[in-house]
Amino acid sequence: MSPISLSDIQAAAGRLAGHIVPTPLLESPALSALAGCRLLVKAEVLQRTGAFKIRGALNKMMTLAPEKRSRGVVASSSGNHGNALAAAAKMFGVAAKIVMPADAPAMKIDNTRRNGAEIVLYDRAREDRFAIVDKLSRDSGMTNVPPYDDVDVMSGQGTIGIEIIDQCDALGVRPDAVLIPSSGGGLSSGTTVAVKARSSVTQCYTVEPDGFDRMARSLQSGAREKNTRNAGSIQDALIGAPTPGALTFAALAANGASGLSVTDEEAMLAMAALFHHLKLVAEPGGAAAVAAVLAKKVNFAGKTVVAVCSGGNVDAAIFAEAITRKPS
Repeated sequence: MSPISLSDIQAAAGRLAGHIVPTPLLESPALSALAGCRLLVKAEVLQRTGAFKIRGALNKMMTLAPEKRSRGVVASSSGNHGNALAAAAKMFGVAAKIVMPADAPAMKIDNTRRNGAEIVLYDRAREDRFAIVDKLSRDSGMTNVPPYDDVDVMSGQGTIGIEIIDQCDALGVRPDAVLIPSSGGGLSSGTTVAVKARSSVTQCYTVEPDGFDRMARSLQSGAREKNTRNAGSIQDALIGAPTPGALTFAALAANGASGLSVTDEEAMLAMAALFHHLKLVAEPGGAAAVAAVLAKKVNFAGKTVVAVCSGGNVDAAIFAEAITRKPS
């Protein structure tokens, strides 16, 4: 049984209206030709803070009791969740502490600090970020805002699914598939719940980096699986969660989602394709769903496919390297 429903996501959409960007669904004939299907790209790179995360972070802030909210918030993040939560906290004039891996892209650390958060760095390979956050929360009285396994966060991210179906309706199409980047599963679960509630025939897929495909393996086995490592991919936004969230996994499993994975090189090729054909700046993890379509991980020939491009907070050097590639 799913822990969230379409009504939860619709309530989040009402709260967020006027505070977030309803991001466009973009299409390029050349990109569709490369993909071998009609490919529509949900451009969350154009969202506030440069990624989808503001949806869940702000929905959580809005649902906190004023007394709890006034004490501030704390979270762990590889970058996008922390930046979004810092921005949401700034809107309410409260403090934020963000626990980030020391090897996170410099742009993400700088952006989060610029939004007023105190940054606490940790060693991704040797330290437990959740233990650090728990201690900070206990010591400071700040509310721990999980990056994914939380009904308010999931519901906020799920507003993307409502927008996707509304935008497809406006185009007069019904998506055969929706592909969504996934780490702990907040984005993929919320979006899947909304999409399936509005379009039961649409198949939803999570997309993860090769070697970090804990959600794909979990959906296949029926139990939450763990990654064997927590570093070693340029798709940094998608490797932080060692296991899928209990709530996010339940929501995805209840809605029949399947899992895919892509290599770092496939992600870089997708970044190049998004830049050349749609003029979008995507980070490696943000391009994962587009990468899965372009790499033809599933035969979508003759289908209409939506891929969520989830974030664009990428260091200049990596982006410059990516766009030297020629999509083929």
